[in-house]
Amino acid sequence: MSEEMKLGPQWRGAELTYRAPTEEGGEDEYELSFSSEEPYERWWGIEVLGHKKSEVDLSWMKTGRAPLLVDHDMRVDSVVGTVSKAWLEDGRGKAIVRFGKNARSQDIKERVKSGDLTNISVGYRIDEMVLEKDNKNGPSTYRATKWTPMECSIVSVPADQTVGIGRSTDDGHSTVVRILTPEPEPPLRRSTMTEVSSQQTLEPKINPDELLKNERTRVSELEKLGAQFNKADLARQAQAKGTSVEEFRGVLLEALGAHDFTERTMNANSLGLSKRDVKQFSFTRLIASAMDPANPNNHELAAFEREICEAEQARSGRSRKQVRGNTFTVPVDILRMPLMNGHRDMTVGVAADGGNLVASELQSASFIDLLRNRMMVQRMGATVLNGLEGNIFIPRRSGGATFYWVGENGDPTESQGTLDQVPLTPKTGGAYTDFSRKLMLQSSLDVEALVRNDLISVSALGVDLAALHGTGAGNQPTGLAATAGINLVALGANGAIPNWGNIVDLETQVAVENADVGNIGYLTNAKVRGKLKTVEKAATTGQFIWTDGAEGMGSLNGYKAGVSNQVASNLVKGASGAVCSGIFYGNWADLLIGMWSGIDILVDPFTHSTKGAVRVVALQDVDVAVRNPESFAYIADALT
Repeated sequence: MSEEMKLGPQWRGAELTYRAPTEEGGEDEYELSFSSEEPYERWWGIEVLGHKKSEVDLSWMKTGRAPLLVDHDMRVDSVVGTVSKAWLEDGRGKAIVRFGKNARSQDIKERVKSGDLTNISVGYRIDEMVLEKDNKNGPSTYRATKWTPMECSIVSVPADQTVGIGRSTDDGHSTVVRILTPEPEPPLRRSTMTEVSSQQTLEPKINPDELLKNERTRVSELEKLGAQFNKADLARQAQAKGTSVEEFRGVLLEALGAHDFTERTMNANSLGLSKRDVKQFSFTRLIASAMDPANPNNHELAAFEREICEAEQARSGRSRKQVRGNTFTVPVDILRMPLMNGHRDMTVGVAADGGNLVASELQSASFIDLLRNRMMVQRMGATVLNGLEGNIFIPRRSGGATFYWVGENGDPTESQGTLDQVPLTPKTGGAYTDFSRKLMLQSSLDVEALVRNDLISVSALGVDLAALHGTGAGNQPTGLAATAGINLVALGANGAIPNWGNIVDLETQVAVENADVGNIGYLTNAKVRGKLKTVEKAATTGQFIWTDGAEGMGSLNGYKAGVSNQVASNLVKGASGAVCSGIFYGNWADLLIGMWSGIDILVDPFTHSTKGAVRVVALQDVDVAVRNPESFAYIADALT
């Protein structure tokens, strides 16, 4: 039997040992060993490169055009020489390489000669493999019976020192793996099976085919992400290390930065709708078409909108059966369209609740939105990741290596940094608004933009609040105040009015942790701001703790200070039950807010059917995480 497996270029390493230059080639020519039959573990099993003459195709290496590279970099300026001769000897691949005459090539040659560079890595293509050992309890062993070395590279670390470095690229090249199938074992007699089951519980067998399928899926997904973000090298490293897809998304975020990662992810998760399609999409029609689910003619009212929502469900892998009835998944393309401000519970009859919108001469510009708590977390500089897909695990260094002083010829004590991960997993939150049927039919204002913006604004406020005070219980994210490890500054057993020293203490707590860098600032509520405007830094100085700043921001201790009534003002402290407020300080870039693709719109025509009103619910998958808790300090007992 044979099986096809797609494999792109492979790499494995050897030691580059200095040898006296040949008489023919002079100072620029050196001999090296580039391959052997040493087994290496790949994602698909143990690989052994055959070194019989019939197994290795050296025709390219013998042309004199095979390149000598640095770190497998195929760019022209990374070529430092050529392979002038290649042969097999004692089960090894041998070659003579000639360095170029340019300055960089000669520099690399001198580093090889001096012993600074001692590792070589060969890039090769496998054309055929044979299963040598079928291991049911671990990786099976395959022998490459047809393979072709393509180039040699001088590297700092051999490519195959990491287990599983097998790098798969979908270049259309397929390796045919011939799998020898052993004779099936005869089935157990019924009586024997009864005896076995009565004596012991049989352990479930691991299905090697399933493991291989899962591993191929992992490698394929990593490869796609690497191509999407132009990080193929990182993808290959992740394949080698056994990194999961979720962990690799975090690695990409680390490498690209939040903005680039979000933009590319949102673009990848979009349907690619044109501006005309986005403009044509109508929330009002979509909602109206769902008011009477039993009437099939209503579906035709929003055939275009429904088609787009169904396409988004298909793109995200969700079938119509997986989505609650009358629920529509709105793609990222639509949500990125500019929004207007709007009301909740809008009706025609009451002027304040929508009646003012029904007038033939009403000017949209005259509409004044409801006052809302300011969404300050994003403005303070929190890292917002939009359009996510799947779980995200962001790598974080939790401990560093240690520096040692040593004497002459002494060796420093070995030490190693430690790493952990910050997870972001979707948690579903939602908001709703009610409006009348007549409003949708009669309003001269763009009601759909108002309704959509109201849903999104309320949702954003919910995320804003969760980022600060999410409890981590009851399906909520864990917000900043509830995060273990942030620095706490207590003012008193029953709380206290904050003074200048308390404000400075917040900064000091973070600075002691060497975390006072980045997007630094304070955030509190209006009550605390009002109090701090009346509290002097020191008695009779006339210098108050809070001073006004630019662009709506205040200033505390020389840093920007934001105000939002999302910051709690109902915190209880001490036996007296004193009602207190919170004050946050820190590097807000370390506060991560993850928002997954799209938003679900649920149309509920039944809850207020007797009133002729429709309820629309917006559901969004969100999570919050603090990358470095020591980047923040918090006062939870400020009296105002």
